[in-house]
Amino acid sequence: MQKIVISLDAMGGINAPTSVIEAAFNVAKLNPRVHFLIFGLEDKVVSILQALSFPEERYDFIATKDVIQDRDKPLHAFKNGKESSMRKAIDAVKDGLAHACLSCGNTGALMVTAKMVLGTLPGVKRPAIAGAFPTYENKLIMLDMGANNECSESVIFQFALMGRCLAKVVLQIGNPSIAILNVGEEETKGRELEQKSYELLKSSGLNFIGYIEGHDIVRGKADVVVTDGFSGNLVLKASEGAINMFMTLLKEISKSSGFITLVGAFLLKRALKKKLTRIDPNVNNGAMFIGLDGIVIKSHGSATTFGVTNAISLAYELANRDINAQIIKEIKNLEERGIGLNFVEKIKQTSAKILGIPT
Repeated sequence: MQKIVISLDAMGGINAPTSVIEAAFNVAKLNPRVHFLIFGLEDKVVSILQALSFPEERYDFIATKDVIQDRDKPLHAFKNGKESSMRKAIDAVKDGLAHACLSCGNTGALMVTAKMVLGTLPGVKRPAIAGAFPTYENKLIMLDMGANNECSESVIFQFALMGRCLAKVVLQIGNPSIAILNVGEEETKGRELEQKSYELLKSSGLNFIGYIEGHDIVRGKADVVVTDGFSGNLVLKASEGAINMFMTLLKEISKSSGFITLVGAFLLKRALKKKLTRIDPNVNNGAMFIGLDGIVIKSHGSATTFGVTNAISLAYELANRDINAQIIKEIKNLEERGIGLNFVEKIKQTSAKILGIPT
């Protein structure tokens, strides 16, 4: 039975290292195939491992000297954090010691360090943050959720290809539908970025269904939604804020109202419990830095033990399915149909040739 090894930055996140170690312990109990490389400060981590009676054969602990802080700028973290738990966890993937890496730490530092250390898959211009976004009935894949504030249409096109691959593997959808996030569904709506991206995807032969507005994302009108990282992160954070507000209001009603209202709120909460689970950020925790030449999973910095458990489970699933090999295979199949990562460049070269413009 082949082991899947996951390297953990035990020091990243608000609830670290407790939440990370407890989550690893939970996953180890449920999955006999997983093994952990745990990187962190010895005086913070060892006592937790001992308190949990974490079986020593299920992990290796590697003491580190430094921790990347949330306030650290990405380039500073990369240049000066070589002895940090985050860097060592990424290095383990680079060195072939781990199949995947997970951190709850500084997103910018994690992305920059991972990109500099691991590089990107062949032909990929920019990696993106891709994750499962809850809908009424299921989930969809959304990217970019914060890695690239500004993008070109060719980058958006690559996001669509990679998101399509992820949806096929994770959501088990044969021919995922793709939409571009925009302020309206009409072809004339949006910035130049959206309009140029629209024309590319429209002519690609992929299952492109056009634009999608923010309120239609949760309705599941598309399987893959692509946008720049600035817009995607706004959608993500606004959605999480709305969910938290709803849950807070529900709790306030149950605490401050009369008996009849209290009973009603209790019954409503019981009826909604299963539905509400679907939109819990801890349930949907874990996003992939897609496009990197190695699997890196970013967990919410404020994730609970339950949330980190789900993120580690995602890391295991993607490693077990060899997601990057699947992406490369899918892109190769698309390239054979003339729709690969260099599709945009081919269009530009063809247009230039027709117009007699040197390339």
